Amino acid sequence: MAEFEVSVFPANQASWEDLQAVFGRGAAAKCQCQRIKLGDHDWYRTPVEERAQRLREETDCGHPEADATSGMVAYLDGVPVGWVAVEPRAGYRRLRGSPVPWAGRTEDPDDPDVWAIVCFAIRPGYRGQGLTRPLAAAATEYARAHGARAVEAYPMVPKPGQTVSWGEMNVGSRGTFIAAGFRDVSRPSTRRVVMRIDFD
Repeated sequence: MAEFEVSVFPANQASWEDLQAVFGRGAAAKCQCQRIKLGDHDWYRTPVEERAQRLREETDCGHPEADATSGMVAYLDGVPVGWVAVEPRAGYRRLRGSPVPWAGRTEDPDDPDVWAIVCFAIRPGYRGQGLTRPLAAAATEYARAHGARAVEAYPMVPKPGQTVSWGEMNVGSRGTFIAAGFRDVSRPSTRRVVMRIDFD
């Protein structure tokens, strides 16, 4: 990948068409990164078109002058290839109903100064090239620059030799977050680890 240049931008600096090109026609296109936002119950009841509209409003794609956005888009040699969901942790309703982030911890779920990186989408044809690493690094720096005191992530930890589908690995790998400077916080299950980076 050394011959290519990866650039990552806040989603409002990308076009809506570019973001949808990243999502393709598979699971990401169906989800529109709304399951983590809505929670399972409301996500299942929300049509795909409404999920897309919600994401479009959250990202404000195509409006670089916007005051706020959600997520970031990666370009590889000028081609839109990746997405990362990052924003204050309290905005992700599904996290609130999951035992994963909170097991054995006394964290305040509503702490506005803790952000979270919760999902990646890599465009079909570009997976397996390490693109989650620059996305995670850029999202971490974006959160820090926008006032985050800490950033969390909840990656999947496959068993040795286990093949995990991309749909499950959309939360990222432990190695991706180690490369971005995160440390392990807890192991709520054999399949998940809570990771975090705290800023001074």
